[in-house]
Amino acid sequence: MAGIRYSKYEATLDDLDMADLMKMLQDRLLASGFERNPWDPDPDYRPTMEDLYEAIAEALITNELVPEDLIERAMESDRWLDSDLGATVKELAARLEREGYVRAEGGVDGQGADERGPDGQGGNLAGGAPGQTTFVLTDKAIDFLGYRTLQDLLGASGRASVGAHDTRFTATGVEASGESKPYAFGDALNLDVSQTLGRAARRGFEGGRLDLEEDDLQVVQAEYTSSAATVVMLDCSHSMILYGEDRFTPAKQVALALAHLIRTRYRGDVVRYVLFHNGAEEVPLERLPSAQVGPYHTNTAEGLRLAQKILMRQNKDMKQIVMITDGKPSAITLPDGRVYRNAYGLDPLVLGETLKEVGNCRRHGIQVNTFMLARDPELIAFVQRVSAMTRGKAYFTTPRTIGRYVLQDYQSRRTKLVN
Repeated sequence: MAGIRYSKYEATLDDLDMADLMKMLQDRLLASGFERNPWDPDPDYRPTMEDLYEAIAEALITNELVPEDLIERAMESDRWLDSDLGATVKELAARLEREGYVRAEGGVDGQGADERGPDGQGGNLAGGAPGQTTFVLTDKAIDFLGYRTLQDLLGASGRASVGAHDTRFTATGVEASGESKPYAFGDALNLDVSQTLGRAARRGFEGGRLDLEEDDLQVVQAEYTSSAATVVMLDCSHSMILYGEDRFTPAKQVALALAHLIRTRYRGDVVRYVLFHNGAEEVPLERLPSAQVGPYHTNTAEGLRLAQKILMRQNKDMKQIVMITDGKPSAITLPDGRVYRNAYGLDPLVLGETLKEVGNCRRHGIQVNTFMLARDPELIAFVQRVSAMTRGKAYFTTPRTIGRYVLQDYQSRRTKLVN
């Protein structure tokens, strides 16, 4: 009689889920230049296939997913990508593409972005010149990384009928959350049936019939919800990677988390992104993961000016700016278009122009919440002044905790002390 032999199952890299691999690659995929050369950043750098291969190999080795002999043979070979480890890494990169996380762009002849693989899923990441072919993250990857970063719910304040943010106001809605109240013109007719009939019954029945009058109507109260327009201002000046710490990558992760939550829960909200440096520019979400720090100063005034233009186009109950920075304003744009720079101290000219834009935010009803990654006394005083002018808040935090503070602030909208 034939028997069945059972043995211990040994997992292989073929069983590795690409979502798990993306988790391992998260920091490298959002890198901002700190790992390459923090002293000479290239704002136009785009990650190449060689970068992706190295990131995958590092993840496999760090997580002990490849045997030692495979690593040793790769180190002994003239070119590690030609070894068995290199072949494994290339196959994993191709799987990332097939599952829709990355897409090849460019190549030796600049035509790789339009090439299709044999399965029709896009350019072939396993081919081409790894040092010249670049890649980009797909919408699926951006959404995945945003979900990974997101840990808390976000919120806002205001008073409106459309939106999903908790506020301190009550309204008449579908979801009951408080005591009933007499109906007033304009309320949603979400009747408290027992209270309404009880008020009518107290007048008694006439001819065996219960007469219902407008004064008898009681409606159930619910929470007011609001919609918000937010501009996230990300400082990509040189100091964000200069002092032995990568501050820009965590800032990008926070921005992706905001985008993910707003798309999935707060669908009535709008979020836009502005990079500020010697000037300022709005970037779409798909370009945010590849944004790099450059050899720039900090033109906070120009960033605030652009953020206001974006917010003034939005018809929302609340408009706010979330500014993530680690340095003092050190540049402004002059009327003739030239950029005036002074990296030493709070230059009166730079400070005056910056506070002028803060005042414009206040006049437009735009709140500025600043998340500061530095603690210089001069800078603390400046940030507190900005917050006071726009009734915003200032958080003095670190790259490790900034995500939690940004998310909690967006949710609570309450003044609180953060140590």
